[in-house]
Amino acid sequence: MTETSNPQPSETPDNVAGNQASRPDVLLEQLLKPEVQESLTTLVDNLPKLTEMLTFFTKAYDFGKSVATDPVLAEDTMASLAGFTKPVTDKAKAIASAAIEAGDRIHAQGDQAQIGVFGLMKMLKDPQVQKGLRYAQAFLDVLNERDQQNKR
Repeated sequence: MTETSNPQPSETPDNVAGNQASRPDVLLEQLLKPEVQESLTTLVDNLPKLTEMLTFFTKAYDFGKSVATDPVLAEDTMASLAGFTKPVTDKAKAIASAAIEAGDRIHAQGDQAQIGVFGLMKMLKDPQVQKGLRYAQAFLDVLNERDQQNKR
């Protein structure tokens, strides 16, 4: 309170002293409640455990912070992930490239390239066609088995 302001009724010297005196009374009233005493007893009994937990969490936080801010570890992690993902991405790029090239060939041929019975028989001798057909057959078998299981 400044000297230039008018004291509010609650801020008169008598009331301020009364409020200060009532604060310990309120605190004392709270401390005399059995549930508060029981909670304080439990807290005091568990202080060693709480200290142990706090120490553990502090160490975990420090470790996490050091790991998160370590540039060498970040580089090593990225290099390791690249080692795992590079073969997969290379294979995906190769398949996508082959699919794009096949699409381009189909569009270049247009409707002129008809596949007849003899052309189909010739294609069946191709190892890649055989591999694709085996994969398609296995895939359809799996779908059929799952469909049969779902119907039961």
